[in-house]
Formats: sequence, structure tokens, C-alpha cells
Amino acid sequence: MKKKLRIGILFGGRSGEHEVSLLSAASILKSIDKKKYDVVPIGITKSGHWLPPAAAQNLLTGTGTNEPLQLAASADLVHQSTQLSQSLDVIFPVLHGTFGEDGTIQGLLELADIAYVGSGVLGSAAGMDKDVMKKLFSAANLPQTPHLAITRSQWRDQPARCTTLIEKSLRYPLFVKPANLGSSVGISKVHDRTELAPAMDLAASFDRKLVIEQGVGGPGVKPRELEVAVLGNDDPQASVVGEIVPGAEFYDYDAKYHSDESIPIIPAPLTAAQSKQIRAMAIAAFRACDCSGLARVDFLMQPARRAAKGQPAQKAAIFLNEINTMPGFTSISMYPKLWNATGLPYKQLIDRLIQLALERHQEKQQTHFTRA
Repeated sequence: MKKKLRIGILFGGRSGEHEVSLLSAASILKSIDKKKYDVVPIGITKSGHWLPPAAAQNLLTGTGTNEPLQLAASADLVHQSTQLSQSLDVIFPVLHGTFGEDGTIQGLLELADIAYVGSGVLGSAAGMDKDVMKKLFSAANLPQTPHLAITRSQWRDQPARCTTLIEKSLRYPLFVKPANLGSSVGISKVHDRTELAPAMDLAASFDRKLVIEQGVGGPGVKPRELEVAVLGNDDPQASVVGEIVPGAEFYDYDAKYHSDESIPIIPAPLTAAQSKQIRAMAIAAFRACDCSGLARVDFLMQPARRAAKGQPAQKAAIFLNEINTMPGFTSISMYPKLWNATGLPYKQLIDRLIQLALERHQEKQQTHFTRA
């Protein structure tokens, strides 16, 4: 009988997306093929402590204490990760946001020399930092809305100068975002100067670097929000294009997780040429950030508009927004739904991601790290 692979599902973590991670992990644990895999839950508490399987299960179900007596101290993580590499074949890190999707956990798993699902250190870090991400997109000549980055210290030391720079470079409405965060946490839509300072302060409470983007389409225009799921390593493939019709002014945290009014449309109503262009851009974005395994790539589409009184005609235009290297992974999240609509059901998607992790790890064994 073929030996079962031992798969560690790593979830929780210190980020503001801790609860989203628990939902993703619970969905994977429910759906993963137990005939193929021995599955080991590995939890990380909000304070950063690693939990053994039984305590991890309690974290997942909300039973028992969140801080059991026996915890892995931070200084012992490398030792513990080495033990994991000896007992597990693949780790599936379903960690969203800071300390999970930003290259930190990936670096630990690299040190342990264990196969893991998703992008490596560089791809994860680049996909998390919206400023660096946008620089890579620019280098790949991918169309984006005008934007700039300002550090928290610049904003706090010289708010008037920063305001002048923003208004000189960009037009309202604006979106102000923490550079390193996910799930739309800390993001504000700014319609005029009166809303700018509160938005900057909010974003600055979440990160040392802020990204300010010009809204697509201008005042009174609501762009279409489009998403593509990408899957693969060196030869990535793109899913069909999906669309989110937010139940709010934009697809913020509440619209994503606390509202039944946001409507997913799969596939998105687009022309064949538009769909082809967006899917090609998604793969280009995936490669630009050196991603692997999986990513969801988000776009904004400026709707076409006929000339009207006081307003010129406007052509439809597609802008790359951002890439998410560990998107929500419940069975009803957009990433799995996009692949299901493309012909790859949820359980098979989990299989494919595990296989990609093994392939990437095996390919890495061809690299020499010493001269001997």
C-alpha cells in the first residue's frame, strides 16, 4: 500500500486576519482527502505561540484555552521546525496577512528544508508589500492607477508637506492603504481633503509605510472589481475571471466578511478579448513577483462612458490592483470558487497545491548551496 503523505495545516497567527485563517483551515481540514493524507493541525495563537495538534484543534473550534500550558517558545522555533520537517512531508500554511503571508514563516520553513504550499520568501514578501509589488508591476509594464508611497514618519513629521505632495500627484477620490496588510484592513476611500488626515492616521496605525492610490474612473465612478486565480510554479495557469459587486462603496473588510450584500459573479460578463487580456495580466503579475503555488490577482476596470455635459467620453480600461499570495481558502472563497468554475473542484485543488509544493521542493534540491 502506498504510504500516506503527512500534511501539516498551519493556521492562526498574530495577524489581524487570524479569524479568517481559522475559517480557511477548518474548510481544508474538512475537505482534504483523508484516504491520501495523514493530516496534522498546527495552530499559532494570537500571541505567537505554537500549539501541538490537540491544542490546535481546540483553537480551531474555539474550545478550551487559547494559551495551553505547553507552548513552543519563540527562541525554539527553528528547533521545532526541524522536528516538523522530520515528521511531515508538506506544510500547508493557511496564514493570511502579517507573520504568515509576508515571507516570515516561509523563511522558517526554508531553514527547516520542508516542502510547503505557496510562494517562497521573495514572492510572499513582495506580494505583501504593496509599494514593492507596484514597483515590480511597473518594471513588467503592467498598467496601474497612479499611486505613491509615504512612510509613517514622513506623515507624522510633515503632514502639510505630505498633503501637498499627494494632491499635486493624484486626484480625488483616493484610496489610502497600509502597505503591508490584507483583507482591506486599514483601507479608506478619501473623497476630499477633509477625509485625508483621518485615513492616513488609520493606515499609519497598521504599518510604517502607506500607499495612496488614485481612484479608477474619477469622481462618481464606481469601477468594476475583477479577480483571477492563478495556480502553478514555473508554468502558471489562470482561472476564468470573476467579478465582485460590493455591498458597500468599495470591497472593504465588512463587505468581504460581514455582509451578505456583496455579490460574486463567475464568470464575469466580459468580452473574450477582455477576459484574455486580464488572464494574461494575472500570469504576468504572478511572474513579476516570483510567486509559486497559488495567488489571487485583483483588477479594477474603468467603465466606458459617453461624453456628457461637462464630462468627456471615457474608454473602458483595465488596471492591475494587487496580488494576494495566500487568499481566503474556504470552499466559498473566491479563489476556490474561480477554480471550481474553471473545472478544478475544491478537493482536487488541495491535491494540486500539495503536488506543486512537492515539485517546487524537489526542484530546489538541484541547487548547490556549497562548493563541495
